[in-house]
This record gives sequence, structure tokens and C-alpha cells, in this order.
Amino acid sequence: YKNTKIILSSENFMNIDKTFGEKIPNVQYYDREGAYLIVIQKGKAATVRTPKGHFLIGGGIKDGETHIQCIERESLEEIGYHTVVQQYICSAEMYVQHETLGYFHPIQHYYAGELTGKPLASAESDHVFEWISLNEIEEKMFVKAQSWALKYYLSKFVKR
Repeated sequence: YKNTKIILSSENFMNIDKTFGEKIPNVQYYDREGAYLIVIQKGKAATVRTPKGHFLIGGGIKDGETHIQCIERESLEEIGYHTVVQQYICSAEMYVQHETLGYFHPIQHYYAGELTGKPLASAESDHVFEWISLNEIEEKMFVKAQSWALKYYLSKFVKR
């Protein structure tokens, strides 16, 4: 791991456990903090499939929103499920060149939890709920940091 960093988030101070990419000196990055849910059942991970690929359930944190509120809102918007967030897992950041945002610095916080109830209609028609095999994480996850977070969770928190 690169130097562990501390960031100020809406959930107090949290460590950055992994950094992807290199920060270019003297470049202004667009920082975007997000919260994501890791759900594992029967050897599969819960994901949102979009035209770009598979993502963990979650997204960008809105002003005044906690990580858990973000996950709950995003889950309802993306896949129509309510959630139960159980435990903080880890955080990762990326320094990337985004196709529309330019220099982009997403900071993602990952939590373990469950989906509850029956799915409601999701607000985002191009977002489809899909379970993927844990063996397919590397090839199907669009964001490398999310793939890493899934593997980190499995190695540190799941008894095999």
C-alpha cells in the first residue's frame, strides 16, 4: 500500500487503505467522495450492471448526507432495494483522467451489509441488479478499486 492517508469525511476521520494511480503535481483534481455496499451471498457479489460494466451498489455522497444515507439512497435509485449497512470495511482513492470530468479523484468508502425487502421500481432504467460470481470480480467490475475492495473484504472478513 502507498502511504496511508487520513481524509476528513462526513463520517469522521477515515484511513485510505489503497491508492490507485498517481497524483500529478500542480494539477487540480475534481474530488468526489462516495459510499458503496458490499453484499455477498452464496458465492456471489451484488452489483449494478450499467452499459459501462458492473459496479458496487452506491455512489457519490450529496451535501449533508452520511455514508449510510448515501448507500440507502443510491440502492433505492439504482436497484430498488432497501439496505442494512452492518460494518465499515475499507476506503480507496483513485487519481484518473475521466472522459467528461477531466482530472478525477474519487474517494470511495466500502461497507458490508444486506439488501432487504422486495425490490421497488428503480429510478435508473439503465441500472440492472445482478449477482456475479466471486470468480468473475476481476473481469466484470468496471472500477479497479471496487474489485480490490471486494477481494479485501473476502480476505479479511469472510471465513472460507
